[in-house]
Amino acid sequence: MIRLEPGTVAAIVLDRPNQRNALTPAMLRAIPELADEAVAQGARAIVLRGEGRIFCAGFDLKGCVEDPRMMRDLLLALAEAIRALRQCPVPSVVACHGAAIAGGCALLGGADVVVANADAKLGYPVVRLGVSPAVSGPYLRQSIGDGPARARMLDTEIITGRRANELGLVHEVVGNVEEVGMRAMQIAQELADKPQSALAATRGWLTEIAGPGKPESERALAVSLELVGSSEERERLEAIWGASDG
Repeated sequence: MIRLEPGTVAAIVLDRPNQRNALTPAMLRAIPELADEAVAQGARAIVLRGEGRIFCAGFDLKGCVEDPRMMRDLLLALAEAIRALRQCPVPSVVACHGAAIAGGCALLGGADVVVANADAKLGYPVVRLGVSPAVSGPYLRQSIGDGPARARMLDTEIITGRRANELGLVHEVVGNVEEVGMRAMQIAQELADKPQSALAATRGWLTEIAGPGKPESERALAVSLELVGSSEERERLEAIWGASDG
């Protein structure tokens, strides 16, 4: 369901295309492990991408309906995956083709650069499930600012890649889905070609001065976890996504 393609520019690939790369706890837990493995094998940059028609449709909500404990595991693993990408010693680029919804959109918070097609669909529609997207809030507000982040987290509207670029959530927009992966690899190669000591020092400093602090990110995770298992969450999950991945 997730694999590593090693190289100077390594790719971590969400490989569950028949389920729109819906995330499981195991997939999210593998991201830090594969990032470490890629660096150990000599990677100087990492691309996170998805197989199939879209990057990621979010959490496997059918699994959450079947196993009430799964939502908690997903949130914990998501927080760690974002943190791992941010703290990785090499830069990361996300190739967001087609769509990045909910947990899939949250993964963009770990990237140095996000590439998407202009009509990609992005957003955090999870409040309508009785779940809080707070876990991704510290990274989102850093990317797009407090006001826009507040609106995006409270509003379940899905926005386009073009609009996400205007807000700062996406850093570069290309014309169509097929171009996203190629452009992401080009950017990652450009980063890999830079002097690594200077790049690492710069990324480390940017993370230190601008990245969410540990208390903030831990509190954000706790807010999301507080609602897990509530009657509202269970009722909405079963009513809206009881028969499909989301």
